[in-house]
Amino acid sequence: MPLSLCPLSVIIPTYNRVELLQRALDSVLRQTARCSEIIVIDDGSTDNTASLLSTYKERTPIPLRTLTQKNKGPAAARNAGILEATQPFIAFLDSDDHWHKKKIELQYEKLKDNPEYLISHTKEKWLRRGRHLNQKKIHIPRQGNIFEHCLLLCAVGMSTVMVKKELFSLVGYFDESLQCCEDYDLWLRISCRFPFLLVDSSLTIKEGGRDDQVSFR
Repeated sequence: MPLSLCPLSVIIPTYNRVELLQRALDSVLRQTARCSEIIVIDDGSTDNTASLLSTYKERTPIPLRTLTQKNKGPAAARNAGILEATQPFIAFLDSDDHWHKKKIELQYEKLKDNPEYLISHTKEKWLRRGRHLNQKKIHIPRQGNIFEHCLLLCAVGMSTVMVKKELFSLVGYFDESLQCCEDYDLWLRISCRFPFLLVDSSLTIKEGGRDDQVSFR
């Protein structure tokens, strides 16, 4: 039985993470619902990222497009992907994270069934150096008006988000002047105006605790 096709662009920014990027891509390719395209933005990598992407282009059943730019940081990379995306829905996946195989299917169906929402997120499973981390109550994501929650901390995981592309014309893009917390800035700008739809399952696996991460530095 063929997989259902979602009008969805998956945006993956990456920088010198060739081994982790492979895991992220594989998690998109094994989804129970297919996205329409994958856009990988190579933010100036000096490892074998280009070679890996060339190999994937030859064998992936999903259109894979790559953008290459000088190292400008994750905000600029994601913005480049948004501008390049051809589909009405966008999902973000950081190259050091990966997805449960039903992430696209469950999240897209919930967004489609709740058209009043422009953005959704999921729960996460947290790993640090391969070990599971228990989340405190304050970290558990919420639904609806989450602005007050966002004032306390960055309450939305980057790799959990699926959004209607039209939202960026209403709130703007990632702030490329910020060296970190560019995602937090965007969630604040969105949550003060629009509600968030929550998929109440841990469909995103977040890997942390490495010194190559912007948030770590």
